[in-house]
Amino acid sequence: MATHAPNPADAGTPAAELIDARIAELGDWRGETLARVRALIHEALPEVQETWKWRGTPVWEHNGILCTGETYKQAVKLTFANGAALADPKGLFNASLDGNTRRAIDIHEGAMPNAAAFKALLREAATFNAAKKKKRQALAWRR
Repeated sequence: MATHAPNPADAGTPAAELIDARIAELGDWRGETLARVRALIHEALPEVQETWKWRGTPVWEHNGILCTGETYKQAVKLTFANGAALADPKGLFNASLDGNTRRAIDIHEGAMPNAAAFKALLREAATFNAAKKKKRQALAWRR
């Protein structure tokens, strides 16, 4: 179970501020990990959009959802919406491996994924989303 309770006041607050608040409220290794992952996401994709969904989940989007950042007692979980469609030559995905669509990276205290491999995975997810969006647009145009 994620550690953040839903807050009705979140509705009008910019996602970046809500993510900042989440990082601060955690106040431990999970906040530090979420902040580091967030920085890597922005390094990989400077034009990434931060959103806040499902009553308290940070989400990073680029032509669709790239990944979510959930925090649990034992892990920070980054779930890639289309992870099953992505190549993972460095073996970053270590959770949710049995699904048809999603894949996740569970980061435990004291561990971080390889920064270069993580950024490459993010760029691949963005490329996948862009191709998927282009295909949807082409299909809509034909109707």
